[in-house]
Order: sequence, then structure tokens, then C-alpha cells
Amino acid sequence: MEEERRETEKERADRRWTELLQEVRVAQMGIQILLGFLLSVAFTERFTDLGPIDRNIYVVTVVFGSAATGTLIAPVALHRFVTGHRRKPQTVEWAARLTITGLILLLFTVTCALLLILRVVLDNGMAWWITGALFLWFVACWFMLPFWARSVRPDHQAMGE
Repeated sequence: MEEERRETEKERADRRWTELLQEVRVAQMGIQILLGFLLSVAFTERFTDLGPIDRNIYVVTVVFGSAATGTLIAPVALHRFVTGHRRKPQTVEWAARLTITGLILLLFTVTCALLLILRVVLDNGMAWWITGALFLWFVACWFMLPFWARSVRPDHQAMGE
């Protein structure tokens, strides 16, 4: 539960929107760089050496990356189109859902990209194990830790209250 603040619903929506935008900027930058790199890979000489499985992994990676890019940029478009219609609290909620969806798509993009790169570099079955372990690590850092942190009761005395 969010800590109590003395702010109006409008002030809370404005603060949450600003916080959300700061968070989204980090993810947007990462996915845009990754997608730009992925799109350029198809035009390299080494790309023609990829087998059918690796080409399919590449296509899935580009699709996930494109979907993640669109989803992580969507909060900006959403805000722009509903600004002035007195829907800031709802806009923040919708944008938060889009951001979580974008992070899930980013997780799949990074996982597929790692799998493709490790399959090319290692040329053995270890790529699947390493990718699986990294996938679990990302899930733990990006999703399990935040859910755990939400479930822990804050210690008000430790916070100086």
C-alpha cells in the first residue's frame, strides 16, 4: 500500500505520472537500442550463415522487440491524446499496465536475443541452460522482488516515524 501523503487526487495523479515517465524512459532507451541493433543484424554477412532455427529465433526476437517498443512508447501517446479530458488518474493506471506489459515483452526480447547470441557463440546445448538461468534471474529482479517488497509490512520505526 502506498504511504500516506497529504495530496489531492490530482496531485497524486501528477506525481505518479511523473514517476512512471521516469521509469518508462529507462526501459524505452534500452529497448530502442536493442531493437536498432536487432534490425541491423539482418543486413550483416554473418546473418546468412544462420540456420533455420536461429533465423526463427531472430524473427521472434524482432517481433517481441517491436511489440515492446510500441508498448513502452504507448503511455506517451495515451497521455497526449487524453490530456485535457480530465482523465489523469485513469491515464496513469492504463499507462502503468502498458508499462508492465512492455517490461514483459522486453524480458522476452532480451531472453530471445541472449539465446540467439549464445547459440551462435557456444554452438552447444549450454545456450539453453544459460538463457534459462538468466531468464529466471530477470524474473526474480523485475517481478518477484517487487511483489515481495509490496507484501512486506514497512517498519515505521526503522523509517524514523
